[in-house]
Parts: sequence; C-alpha cells; structure tokens
Amino acid sequence: MGTMTPEQLDEQKKLMYEKLSPRRRKFVDKIGYENWDPFQKPFDPIDIRRDVTGHTPQELYSAFIRSRPKPPTPDYASTIAEFTVVMIHNSERMRPIYDFCLWYSTMLEKYGKTL
Repeated sequence: MGTMTPEQLDEQKKLMYEKLSPRRRKFVDKIGYENWDPFQKPFDPIDIRRDVTGHTPQELYSAFIRSRPKPPTPDYASTIAEFTVVMIHNSERMRPIYDFCLWYSTMLEKYGKTL
C-alpha cells in the first residue's frame, strides 16, 4: 500500500476492521486496534525460509539426521524437525538454548561426561 497517505491508510484499516468477522474482530480487540497491522507483509512459507547459512529447515533436518550414528527414534526425529522450523522462524528465541548447549557441552567435557 506504498503510495497511500497516512490518512488513507487509517481509513482503509477502519474499513477492513468493520468487514472482519466477529471472531477476527475479537482477536484484533484483544491485541489492540492500534497494534493491529493489516498491511504487514506475510512471512515466507516455512519451506522457503533459510537460516544464516542458507539452508531450509528440511535441509538442516536431513543433514543432521544423516550425521547421526544410528537411525533416530520417531520422537527424536520429530523434535529435531520442530526445532529447525522454530530456529529459522524465530532465531532470537533459540539464541538462549544455543548458548546454553554450548556452555553445557563445555561443562560435560570438563567433567569427562557425555549425555
């Protein structure tokens, strides 16, 4: 909506709000009309999003599973698949987990332990 004035955007937003179903309107009311941005660009589909190395979640998942010494259990594989999607979708949410895993790995080495 690039060439619209702020007033035109406000009017368009108001019209869009008025056309919402009661359920969607309730959602907008919950987050706050002023916080609602009906013009935001949608996320790319997850299967084309890439991490900082240029890999999709599926590519990361496949490479990791192939690197394992034995086939993983279904629960293990499912957790990895979910993790790769969340990691690419919200890398800041994953940063503390990554930092902790690095720290814990060093601690395990220090004590001569493995998981």
